[in-house]
Amino acid sequence: MIVRPSTEADAEALAAIYRHHVLHGFGTFEEVPPDAAEMARRRAAVVERGLPYLVAEQDGTVLGFAYAGLFRPRAAYRFTVEDSVYIHPDHHGLGIGRALLGEILSACEALGLRQVMAVIGDSGNAGSIGLHRALGFTEMGIARAVGFKHGRWVDIVQMQKALNGGSDTPPEATGLILTGS
Repeated sequence: MIVRPSTEADAEALAAIYRHHVLHGFGTFEEVPPDAAEMARRRAAVVERGLPYLVAEQDGTVLGFAYAGLFRPRAAYRFTVEDSVYIHPDHHGLGIGRALLGEILSACEALGLRQVMAVIGDSGNAGSIGLHRALGFTEMGIARAVGFKHGRWVDIVQMQKALNGGSDTPPEATGLILTGS
């Protein structure tokens, strides 16, 4: 397996993986799966800001993807991102998420970012919570019953990881580009 930057050509695979999570899971609160063109647009919006959008691939097949996106659009948040990780349902538990998220964290650290947030759908999502905990995230809290999907109320778990000293010192970089698409 290799982890590499995603390309526009990956849009169909990204859409297929994400479609499964939209239709069958709680990791995203979207209820209508976006098509490949929309996934390509979303990917481009992340990449245009210089943020990482990666795929894990084996023998030419995309097994999962991860990216760091804006946490919030206000300027004061320019040193903080939110991560997202989605794995093909046939490949859970094989270390793909760990490889992808580890590379996302390294890329964010290289960019001079200070905080990575995880907003995990479903407090019962032991896989994602465990992955984030294993990579140094701490739980900040649970927002109870903030989403309603698949006929039930769903919590979100908020987790956070500091990079580059976190809040110990002022940032040296200028932060994320918050304008654009």
